Amino acid sequence: MSLSEIQSHIAKAEVAAGRPAGATQLIAVSKRQPDDRVLEVLEQGQQLFGENQVQEAAGKWPAFRARYPEAKVHLLGPLQTNKARQAMGLFDAIHSLDRPKLANTLARLAQEEGHCPDLFVQVNTGEEEQKSGILPADADAFVAECRALDLPIVGLMCIPPVDEEPSLHFALLAKIAARNGLEGISMGMSGDYERAVALGATHVRVGSAIFGARAS
Repeated sequence: MSLSEIQSHIAKAEVAAGRPAGATQLIAVSKRQPDDRVLEVLEQGQQLFGENQVQEAAGKWPAFRARYPEAKVHLLGPLQTNKARQAMGLFDAIHSLDRPKLANTLARLAQEEGHCPDLFVQVNTGEEEQKSGILPADADAFVAECRALDLPIVGLMCIPPVDEEPSLHFALLAKIAARNGLEGISMGMSGDYERAVALGATHVRVGSAIFGARAS
């Protein structure tokens, strides 16, 4: 599927849901993609990309951004505290704030560096033991804790369980965001982004549908 086709599907989903045009930003997930594929998407005008690992992003995005200074890169994958300083210099937003230790580290670094990327709190809507994220019951308190640290919390993110209807998790995330006054809702991937748009996603994360199968 082409980039333009996905953009068209998002636009149609916005209309069907009665949402304003452009309410949903498309994040092209470029993790483990060859440079030539990423370059092709950049040349088509896509400006927002997502990566899962700090090290991989550090290896390719400084060069890309030197050629395409309008490009923005968001961290979607888990962030180790020892990579937090590097992440703050690489990414425009971090979608995986998932624990108090990381929040405290980012707050300290933000004071030292004088800036901080936009932050999305990752919520483990499926309460899966193997998955990162704040449990739904703890989300309100964690958002309040992060705000008390003066962190720029702009939204929430979730990755629904693979064997459950994602719309239930999207609706839950949107509800938590609304009651905390958060506009950013990062949810939906290649297989379900249109449902995410219908339920209020402001950011959808699409990789394989744009780039094709990832490199092993």
